[in-house]
Amino acid sequence: MKQTQALEILKTGVNVFLTGQAGSGKTYILNQYVKYAREKGKSVSVTATTGIAATHLNGLTIHSWSGLGVKEKLYPSDFEALLKKRHLRRNIIEADILIIDEISMLHARQLDLVNQICQAFRQNLKPFGGLQVILTGDFFQLPPVVKGEDKAEWALQAEVWSLLDMRTCYLDEQYRQDDQSLVAVLNEIRQNSLSVSGRAALLGRLNFEFEEAIFLTKLYTHNIDVDAINDHELQKLAGTAKAYRMQNKGNQTLAEILQKGCLAPARLLLKPGAKVMFVKNNFELGVVNGTVGEVVDFDEDNYPVVVTNKDEVVVARPDVWVIEEDGKIRAEIKQIPLRLAWAITVHKSQGLSLDAAEIDLSKAFTPGMGYVALSRVRSLAGLRLLGFNELALKVDENILQWDDKFRNWSDETEKWWSNLSADERKRSQEIFFQEYTDRPKKGRKKENNKEKTRKLLAQKMKVAEIAKELGLTERTIVGHIEKLLAAGENIDIEYLLPPKWEREEIITAFQDQGDDYLAPVYEILGGIYSYEILKLVRAWLRKVNHRQP
Repeated sequence: MKQTQALEILKTGVNVFLTGQAGSGKTYILNQYVKYAREKGKSVSVTATTGIAATHLNGLTIHSWSGLGVKEKLYPSDFEALLKKRHLRRNIIEADILIIDEISMLHARQLDLVNQICQAFRQNLKPFGGLQVILTGDFFQLPPVVKGEDKAEWALQAEVWSLLDMRTCYLDEQYRQDDQSLVAVLNEIRQNSLSVSGRAALLGRLNFEFEEAIFLTKLYTHNIDVDAINDHELQKLAGTAKAYRMQNKGNQTLAEILQKGCLAPARLLLKPGAKVMFVKNNFELGVVNGTVGEVVDFDEDNYPVVVTNKDEVVVARPDVWVIEEDGKIRAEIKQIPLRLAWAITVHKSQGLSLDAAEIDLSKAFTPGMGYVALSRVRSLAGLRLLGFNELALKVDENILQWDDKFRNWSDETEKWWSNLSADERKRSQEIFFQEYTDRPKKGRKKENNKEKTRKLLAQKMKVAEIAKELGLTERTIVGHIEKLLAAGENIDIEYLLPPKWEREEIITAFQDQGDDYLAPVYEILGGIYSYEILKLVRAWLRKVNHRQP
């Protein structure tokens, strides 16, 4: 199934299992749907089964969101205690949509318990108390782990799984790997049928020596202290390390949850020569989660200057990770979006796209681990294998059988969708969203934040003042302004722009470089203007020129 079709199906409000191989764009689709639903006034609870996956989506772990924590069972007294917690009541009762990412790492009992918690809070015996539920993940990847048990039941074996009556959307496009030979090997491993040519392709990467010097992140499948390896390599470099401490604000409990799931460390130590990895997408700078490079210097603000594997120079400035509810930020952490990259575990590599890696699969201890590790790499050309055992090339036979069912059910979903007329599709989406706009919830204001921004702009408030007033980030407010102007709203933002001579300098840069991308303009101006300023000038310029983005 194509991404566009899956997104349209999500908009109808049906429960969905969104799956597909690693790199098929599942997280991208989730982010697109979350953005759309929130703009339509929905309250979306974004969760994941691990802290790392949750930070990729600016969400919480499902264990924290539901109050389940580390419990494997809930007794009546546990439910009584949970129902008294106001923050859980707010999370669950006011939600319209629940997303659980990396569902393969949640075991069946936990999924059933989350369902029971939602039913109890919402006093509704429908699955998850009537929420639209979107489960996403790939069961060929890491399995659930239960303390004291050799093997836990997968989430798909939960009682509530069948009760959800989900539409399956199986994404079949590949966005991480351009190398068709690697795609073929991964697909063969997914089918437990590695061919002679596939095995030969892997054998060809054993202890491979690259003609040119290339940095390889070491990916470990077994339990090893990768932090100790990284620290040791850093200490071997000359000079004194610069330290960057993570800052947080808002709800401290939520900030701590963000910190635990963030790949950027609370205290980041860097020196020139340090091998680093970007841990957050920043398309304006041309980096993604997993881009690696080397620190070569520090700029005048003491921020690290990184030369990536593609020989692009990027200044790594602080970025933020947030937890939002109904458009308001409840917690925020701020840190340089880097981590040391000499070594990383397979578990922490989820969501990463690596240009080059050194992987030892000789100690793989569970089916699917080899698939997960190999799927982090963009191409075979960037892979050096130190070894592999047969288990590394296997997947769980039970999951293989389920995968055939998921593919068939996805085909049925496509047929169902194709049999609907354009009017029927539109109507089903309108009904789902109208259902909530006609039913305002307690404590939820009818006026959306973009409209509030428009009214505050009319009062000539500054971006920082509006952000503080609404409890949002300045970046979000600038985004509101861009959308308002693009929609043809007659608002005056000239008072927000820099002085005339600075504005003319920026306009000249846009004229020379074009205004589709901000990074070239940012670089040609020497980084003296923030991206928010550039966005405001661009939006104003487009309005003056009567041009849509």
